[in-house]
Amino acid sequence: MNTSLFRKKDMASLQAEVEAVHTHGVLKKVLRVRDLTFMGVAAVIGAGVFSTIGTAAYNGGPGVIFLFIITAVTCGFTALCYAEFASRVPVAGSAYTYSYVTFGELIAWIIGWALILEYSIGNIVVAISWSAYFNNLLEAVHIHLPSWLTIGWQTAKANYHELLAAGKDVSHTAYAQAPVIAGFHIVMNLPAFLIVGFVTLLAYIGISESKKSANLMVGLKLVVLAFIAVVGFWVIFSDDKMTNWSPFLPNGVTGVLKGVSSVFFAYIGFDAISTTAEECANPKRDLPRGMIYSLLICTVIYVVTTLVITGLVSYSDFMGVADPLAYVFNAINMHKVGFIISVSAVIASTSVLLVFQIGQPRIWMSMSRDGLLPKRFGKINKKRLTPGFATIVTGLLVGIPSLFIDDLLMTDLTSIGTLFAFVLVCGGVLLLPKIEKESGFQLPYINGRWIIPALVGLFLLLFRQRLATDLLHVEAENLEEILFLLFSAIAIVVAILSFVKHFSLIPILGVLCCLYLMIEIPINSWIVFFGWMGLGLLVYLLYGRKNSALNQ
Repeated sequence: MNTSLFRKKDMASLQAEVEAVHTHGVLKKVLRVRDLTFMGVAAVIGAGVFSTIGTAAYNGGPGVIFLFIITAVTCGFTALCYAEFASRVPVAGSAYTYSYVTFGELIAWIIGWALILEYSIGNIVVAISWSAYFNNLLEAVHIHLPSWLTIGWQTAKANYHELLAAGKDVSHTAYAQAPVIAGFHIVMNLPAFLIVGFVTLLAYIGISESKKSANLMVGLKLVVLAFIAVVGFWVIFSDDKMTNWSPFLPNGVTGVLKGVSSVFFAYIGFDAISTTAEECANPKRDLPRGMIYSLLICTVIYVVTTLVITGLVSYSDFMGVADPLAYVFNAINMHKVGFIISVSAVIASTSVLLVFQIGQPRIWMSMSRDGLLPKRFGKINKKRLTPGFATIVTGLLVGIPSLFIDDLLMTDLTSIGTLFAFVLVCGGVLLLPKIEKESGFQLPYINGRWIIPALVGLFLLLFRQRLATDLLHVEAENLEEILFLLFSAIAIVVAILSFVKHFSLIPILGVLCCLYLMIEIPINSWIVFFGWMGLGLLVYLLYGRKNSALNQ
């Protein structure tokens, strides 16, 4: 019996599992390139374009489009690595399964645990964003829910005490108006909980129904976004609002990089379609195409949308704006367009919730097959042909917190968890055994022997002042400085290894780009992330290690 923490699934046994799944599997194989592309767009174009894009624009100005492009390139490197894995390992599980093959069981478990941040916790943010837009729609048609049913407890309490400290009237606040039971104020975000319940039910019913719903919602929001672009640019050029694009980088590169979490969060989701490998008609061909096509479409949408909103109003107006697209059209007295945007935001957020609620149960299904989670998580509902139990648990895991928790830290946490998974997927490609050219996608090999050291050298040259400053003040124990120095050291080691071992360029660029984006995320989120990883490690040691299928 192999008791190593890093025991791996060998490619031969995994290929047998792939053949068994596709021969005797019970999941419906109904997804094709168009469906997968639409699912990718459904997952990516949601809370990012309708919510967090405003925060990024406020920090970086119009020049934040460069961060969208940089992030898209980073995700592009990662998407190519995902594409090779998806082509060679076409089973559900995404980065979890890929890491099991290349790094071993412990790292695979850590990745599976980190993906809970991306899928489950990320959906809490989307549900809260959905609730805000939905409540705006209700207000527009003169339906007024009690304020204590439309906000998180933490935000309501903070607003109450802030006004109280300022000596202002607090009687109108949600916290003051909420029912009180045993001294506890009953404040909850009911719409967020209800939409999670609805989407979970749809995911439980079946993949065919989910596919049709996602395709419809994506089609609608693409039409709306195209309309926004046309109207927005027409107003910008006809009313001579191009002055809002000057200065293009009002806060310099530092301001642009402040939007890393918001911008990267906007791209999270293109990898979710890899969890549906067992429901693809031709996963080796269609999964890679679906990921790459959706990423290209979404990048164009983000760049165009950013130029529109920063052209219609000044970037400085986006401070604290939760609904930037609706805000800019209301600001130029086009309220009907703002209402249409609010409707499309509700649709867009619903599609994001749906794709993630589909993805998470399939990762748990794969972990259950490997013995790392109880067998019930891998059980397929015979009538619906979906992982029923895992889908219900996912709904509860997202729905209950969305009633009370606010998204103050969730965006950063989701970004860290996803970037961590991306780093291991990119690095894992380097460990895949060489094979002869076959049908499906293979990452093109570009020798990084000279290019990687040159790029790392250029990075060190450009950031030489920050390096010198951080080295001088490292004794102050500033964790952000330590993270930057650690990244620089890793980059140097990777450059040396690339020169010696002739590493492939694309996966190495993916690793380095994702690592750099990680260090730009606030340190408080890192502390919570390490705590979450520590809890996951404890669960693995107490349950997963001794119940692993590799023990058999």
